Amino acid sequence: MTEVLAFEGVTLTRDGNEILRGIDLHVDGSDRWVVLGPNGAGKTSLISIAAARSHPSSGTARVLGEVLGEADTQELRIRVGLSSATLADRIPPDEKVHDVVMTAAHGITGRWREDYEELDEDRAAALLLAFGMEGFADREFWTLSEGERKRVQIARALMPDPELLLLDEPAAGLDLGGREELLLALTELAGDRRSPAIVLVTHHVEEIPVGFTHVLLMRGGQVVAAGPLGEVLTAENLSTTYSMPVELVSEHGRYTARRAQQG
Repeated sequence: MTEVLAFEGVTLTRDGNEILRGIDLHVDGSDRWVVLGPNGAGKTSLISIAAARSHPSSGTARVLGEVLGEADTQELRIRVGLSSATLADRIPPDEKVHDVVMTAAHGITGRWREDYEELDEDRAAALLLAFGMEGFADREFWTLSEGERKRVQIARALMPDPELLLLDEPAAGLDLGGREELLLALTELAGDRRSPAIVLVTHHVEEIPVGFTHVLLMRGGQVVAAGPLGEVLTAENLSTTYSMPVELVSEHGRYTARRAQQG
């Protein structure tokens, strides 16, 4: 299987502070990874490098076979689908939902005078249908609920038919219903062989969709453990990651975690 992401000793330093320290990560084309860790673990910084939006201070980051620092990052970014709060903030609030998705074909936010083919129109419509948003195509983005916006953002990330899909806290801010709808959509996406490799960042094991295959646990900019989900996602590893005793329960492919009772 083709390797789509390879980090070797990746370190990121900003203002004299090490945000990431010696990260090793290898993602194959059929993998579905979840990245877990507390605030300040370095998860979003890791995603920024994986999306070719920042470069490591040292080490080697290879994205879709291209070494960051040597490759044309503008061209590379089009091959990587990204959904994140930072990107969402750049979407004009009055943009029509259909255009929010379709403009990703040109790697821009906000439709202007660029030309789109019928193929682009059809793909945007199909993605909105896949995420249950076909009835919202002519709505302005700002009128959507938080859950609806998240589904539109993921549809947008898939618009350019990426080889790697990066989802930075896609369930953040959602209520129970919105979260479960989103996780159902991500479960279907994970189970589709046509889907690209996926890396999803979250704080909570409850937000791991069924069908994800691997997990990376981070704390303080470093890797605590990484590998197949069933082997690495343990109460012991979570306790180390979150610096407290954790109880972990798995049922029907979903997980729940809480602080372990002492004594």
